[in-house]
Amino acid sequence: MHMKYDITLLTASAYLNPKDPDWYVQQILTEDEILRSALERRGLRVHRIDWTNKEFDWSTTKSVLFRAVWDYIQRYEEFFEFLNFISTKTLFINPLEIILWNLDKHYLRDLHNRGINIPQTIYIEKGDQTTLHKLYEKNNLTETILKPAMSAGARHTYRLNNDNLEKHEDIFQQLSANEALMLQPFLHSIIDHGEITLVVIGGKFTHAILKRVKTGDFRVQDDFGGTVITYTPTKEEISFAEHVVSICFPIPSYARVDMIFDNNGNLAVSELELIEPELWFRFEPTAANELAENVKQLLESLI
Repeated sequence: MHMKYDITLLTASAYLNPKDPDWYVQQILTEDEILRSALERRGLRVHRIDWTNKEFDWSTTKSVLFRAVWDYIQRYEEFFEFLNFISTKTLFINPLEIILWNLDKHYLRDLHNRGINIPQTIYIEKGDQTTLHKLYEKNNLTETILKPAMSAGARHTYRLNNDNLEKHEDIFQQLSANEALMLQPFLHSIIDHGEITLVVIGGKFTHAILKRVKTGDFRVQDDFGGTVITYTPTKEEISFAEHVVSICFPIPSYARVDMIFDNNGNLAVSELELIEPELWFRFEPTAANELAENVKQLLESLI
């Protein structure tokens, strides 16, 4: 069948053709336009579509690149079916294997086993019969963050301490009955310094930003009042991020390494985003050229 497009950018329906976009949606549109332009300057035929579109013939596009498909968090089963279906029709710029691995934050344990520093993490598997008090007593905990192992956008993320455990026990029981959870020590540098984010494309660092929390909060997401500023990383931070990406298999075309200083003052991976990360091209538009060039070379290698 004739390939109509070289690459299709996947987004959510809310971000496809909004009539009156607010600042949040406009950021998404700006980012996609920067990337689209970079791809088109390299002679690639670019399409942009809602990932849930049932009418589109996925075999007519050589490749797909996941952008703001953020509604999949509320529809995991549909997303898994989608991934398995279209992976037989077209090429994922970041391979299916690594997307599936990155969907579940058990990947942090894999990184730890490969020598990467992560926050100390206790996994509570689905259906485990335990309580927050038992976990605190057994592990000598004082202040923690609780969150699902499959989540994004700070969904069901709670800051816990001995004074509010009882208040959160019901939601803990509800969540743990249905999904795996993670319990990590609260890292105070999130308040004092923020979360450092480095974008790595083709295995090489391109640019960085720093996410800061709103006063009185602990979540860096702009949904909760967090702010983002440009950031000049240290050589250590760049080396750390590139090393994290280098031990992934297969090595992703694009990656976002979120890092934080742990309570011992050491760099630790808080998140490794390989599926649909916000890449902040609006802060560094030239980085979109790096991704576009990477995509072009990947497609040429298949000819």
